Amino acid sequence: MALTVRVVAPDKTVWDSAAEEVILPSTTGQLGILSGHAPLLTALDIGVMRVRPGKEWVAIALMGGFAEVENNEVTILVNGAERGDSIDKETAKTAYSEAEARMSKVSPDDRQATIQARQSLKRARALLQAAGGMI
Repeated sequence: MALTVRVVAPDKTVWDSAAEEVILPSTTGQLGILSGHAPLLTALDIGVMRVRPGKEWVAIALMGGFAEVENNEVTILVNGAERGDSIDKETAKTAYSEAEARMSKVSPDDRQATIQARQSLKRARALLQAAGGMI
């Protein structure tokens, strides 16, 4: 029995299809979901979700949100999401390098700037990983 998986961002539905397996970037670590999973509600971190509709995995960069699992339905509501196959790898590499450079220039005493730079780096890392870039 397959899972029904929906990834919904404010501006679009990124994924709405059946899948055999899902791996989510929860705030406490990676979380694997198979059919028959117990009901679950979890917060999602910025990271890469992997979904397997058949033999191949599809990567989707998630920008934080929530996931609910119930009756073989996985509903994922996120702040933003992008399928890995629609991300330009070179653009993602450039964005990651720029985010690393910003992070290294932030003063440790400036807490707000540190948080913003860290979030920017996490988003850039997720996009690069989803595009197939190694970090």
